[in-house]
Amino acid sequence: MVTEPTWEAMLLENVEPNIEYKGAAPWRLPEASGGSGVLIRTNKGTIKSLYHKAEGANKAVMWVAGAMGGYNGGGGLYPILADELTDNNISSLRLNYRKPSEFTDSMLDVIAGVSFLKEQGIDRIALVGHSFGGAVIVAAAPLCEEVVTLICLASQSYGGQYADMIEPRSILLIHGEDDTRLGPHCSQFIFDKAAEPKKLVLLPGAGHSLREAKEELHPLMKDWILDNL
Repeated sequence: MVTEPTWEAMLLENVEPNIEYKGAAPWRLPEASGGSGVLIRTNKGTIKSLYHKAEGANKAVMWVAGAMGGYNGGGGLYPILADELTDNNISSLRLNYRKPSEFTDSMLDVIAGVSFLKEQGIDRIALVGHSFGGAVIVAAAPLCEEVVTLICLASQSYGGQYADMIEPRSILLIHGEDDTRLGPHCSQFIFDKAAEPKKLVLLPGAGHSLREAKEELHPLMKDWILDNL
């Protein structure tokens, strides 16, 4: 009987060798607020990112957006939290995909981002992803030993089936109850797949952007990062 290769085998044999980190260079993007521009160079192209550096930090958060890419998410909280967390000696990398909406390429970008952070002396990483990005980080986490926790915001379900592989990492799933683009059942699906430690929070009155629940979302995300990273 022929059996399909496991996702783990596919990742380890086919995906991981396809991305090779080749260093980083400064980059200036005036219209982006917060952080310093960094070009992450790989054998598959250059990834644009914004780095909020905490001097001497060994912990960091990587933030990725939805299918359209960009540097923001979580109701607009990415740059705010990235700046605040430097006061807790935690760096942040806000990473933009090379090919937005391309799932495997975006997952590879996250892996390359982890390599950049490792070069900065980071050995404990939290991944945060919104919508499409929530599933991207679920799929990328099993390949990154340095990743210790995840926050998935209004995540899509495709890609979330690999949540059973992130153990022993912790995962926080947050979804707006009024999300009409990707319903709360998507986060529930990932939550059911994941092992403990895990937490699912549904926010009444919040849509897909989660902007309606920004005041509640801010401490929820920050406390999770501080407690789990």
